[in-house]
Amino acid sequence: MTRRNLFLSVAMTLMLIARAGIDPRVAAAQTTSPAGMSSGMSVPAPPAQIPMTATVAPSAADQFEQGTSIISLPRILAHQWSLGENVAPESLIDQRYLRTTDNTAHPLTLKQVIFIALSNNPAVASIMLGPPGATEAVRNANGTFDPDLQANADQLKTVIPSTTALESGGDALSTKQYDWNFSLNKILASSNGTLSATFNNQRGISNNTTQTINPYYNPTLAISLSQPLLRNFGWRFATLNVRLAESAQKQAQWQMAQQLEDFILRVGNDYWSVVQSGENLQVAQESLKFNQDLVRQNQISVRVGTLAPLDLQEAQSSAATAAANVYTAQAALKTARVTLREDAMLNPEHAFLPAEVVPADKPVLQQAVSEDEEAALEDAVLYRPSLGQMREAIRTALTQVKFQENQLLPQVNVTAQFSTNSLAGNAQCGAAFGIPQLNCFNPALSGPPPLNGIKLPFEGSYNTALNQLFNFGFYNYAVVLNYERPLSNALARASLAQARVSFEQTRMQYRAALSEAVVEVESALANLHADLKRVEATKQATYYARQALHDEQVRFRVGMATTHDLLQYENSLVTAQGQEVQADVDLMNAWLTLEHAKGTLLKSFDVRFQITDPHETPWFTTF
Repeated sequence: MTRRNLFLSVAMTLMLIARAGIDPRVAAAQTTSPAGMSSGMSVPAPPAQIPMTATVAPSAADQFEQGTSIISLPRILAHQWSLGENVAPESLIDQRYLRTTDNTAHPLTLKQVIFIALSNNPAVASIMLGPPGATEAVRNANGTFDPDLQANADQLKTVIPSTTALESGGDALSTKQYDWNFSLNKILASSNGTLSATFNNQRGISNNTTQTINPYYNPTLAISLSQPLLRNFGWRFATLNVRLAESAQKQAQWQMAQQLEDFILRVGNDYWSVVQSGENLQVAQESLKFNQDLVRQNQISVRVGTLAPLDLQEAQSSAATAAANVYTAQAALKTARVTLREDAMLNPEHAFLPAEVVPADKPVLQQAVSEDEEAALEDAVLYRPSLGQMREAIRTALTQVKFQENQLLPQVNVTAQFSTNSLAGNAQCGAAFGIPQLNCFNPALSGPPPLNGIKLPFEGSYNTALNQLFNFGFYNYAVVLNYERPLSNALARASLAQARVSFEQTRMQYRAALSEAVVEVESALANLHADLKRVEATKQATYYARQALHDEQVRFRVGMATTHDLLQYENSLVTAQGQEVQADVDLMNAWLTLEHAKGTLLKSFDVRFQITDPHETPWFTTF
């Protein structure tokens, strides 16, 4: 099997794993924002042998939920009415703070600088907040199943003109009503149905003489269930948005890992840029010293008449050029140091300008370079965070297709409701109106002949009404079947087609990303192997250029070589030294680039990263 066929085989296998919902990353680096990580917080460099653990677990979001419990409500209410205004500290400018500088310099290895930068750099702290924000989106999706408790109380009074003397015995009919109602609604995580329980209470009093229970209590208890049977129904369908949010949270973790890899690559490049600038400055200073010595020698020779003034002018011109090169190299070194200093943010003194970092590593490759291109490609597929993020995006797109397929089904809902009610109060004797069963005597209705009345059997207090409520003597129930479907169902069909297009598009983007990974890995390997050879070649070139310059200096001292010849050899040495410095630094950057292309840069510096499962099961999502 050829190398490329093997790579494609591995890639397709991982595609199948991604569709099955299995995490292909079997081992790698863990990245926590260090949840307490923030800019302005500095830590000393840890020992190089201790790995850095930076795992962003779902619990990292808990710190942002502080002050949201029910016991915090009084404080929140008081804060709403406070006349003070919150002011972000970044909006305040302290002139004295802006003038503070930590002038110390710390010799640090690249690994130490990376650890410090991951702990202190505010850009990293911002990156680390991605997964906690996505975790809250998961909790937001779970919140759909949180039972909703509602309560209301009211008092209503109505006074209207009487339309008959039988109502109130006067000109006004007065009615007063009290209500205190409660309801609890819950979306079922198991079936996507909506379960509701309602407890309503009503107390009424009136001067209406025809109302035979006055005042009265009328409690009602009702339970209802609205359940979809086709559309929006299926195995774990209700929690589909939760699973989408969990997938998005995993993508946020992968994205964070990729951003950390990018950040470490940048810090590494900046570190070696300081090394390169420092060595270039040394080369420029040595060249300046050589040219200044040559100017002094030529001045003496011109004065004694053994050298033409033209040779002195040529040496002076070369010395001026060397001085200009020193100034340029000094500026480049200062810029590189400032960049690295702001990367690391080593600031134990909490000054505006942090301490300076002095590279302690030399541009010498310590790791053995593998010649196995197939292994490098397999590492890229397994460990490259951007590919892991895209595999998770494929899972999300596939879930969206499943949802849109369900939306093709008709909307068939069944609603069932059962309620019981009761009545109690002050039962009064009312007019019989010719009804033979007479069970009370109303003196107000007396006359020749006396009239007896009827008294309803609902005498009692509110407690009596509640007791009768559960006798189920008075009840009602309803069962409703509802069907709905657009005739052409064009919206659902178009939405499904869009979801399928998005799924295929995501898969093709993943394949394109695999091809990009191949290019980056193979290019990085080629550059690394070339730079290994360049380092050896430039060392030899520097050695021979130095020997040639030495020999030319001997010839110059005995008058067998001109100043021009000597400067040509000196320029060759400076060029060779610059190329050697460039090759050394290019080799280190090539190694960083290869590890970045494989997605193993975190692992290479003992920064552990692994995907944590954002799944949570609050009690209200269990049913």
